[in-house]
Amino acid sequence: MNWPRPDRVAPGQESVWAYPRPAIAEPTARHLEVRHRGFVVADTRAGFRTLETSHPPTYYFPPADVAMALLRPNGRRSLCEWKGQAIYYDAIVAGEVIADAAWAYPAPTPAFAAMRDHVAFYPALFDTCLVDGERAVAQPGGFYGGWITSDLAGPFKGIPGSRFW
Repeated sequence: MNWPRPDRVAPGQESVWAYPRPAIAEPTARHLEVRHRGFVVADTRAGFRTLETSHPPTYYFPPADVAMALLRPNGRRSLCEWKGQAIYYDAIVAGEVIADAAWAYPAPTPAFAAMRDHVAFYPALFDTCLVDGERAVAQPGGFYGGWITSDLAGPFKGIPGSRFW
């Protein structure tokens, strides 16, 4: 297997290759926002971020900081080897239905218990996802929900050829 060479880390950046495996969750006071069609879908300074080797952080919002009236559970489920079983939501914003736009862990594994019911969003599906005012770019590949900002050095899992990283 050809492992990638980590990108050079510039001042003020952290390398996703220094993130742990297995994954962890940690609180973050960064200002996180999700906006779509002029609506604030989520806005917090009390979120969590999950970190795993080669992945940009995925941000989780406490339910009190999410416009839960814009989310509808849809019955989809998935299993994360670290966090447990996820449930999914469709977002309904200004008449637009965004399928599988967000997910949460109602009964996470003990290591992730602090982020129970916190909601994560796929940044590619919304008009704007911000971290401290900076527009986040979606993790490549469409499967993962990481948010890429300028303070991260990659390369990031999800690009072609990264399946077994």
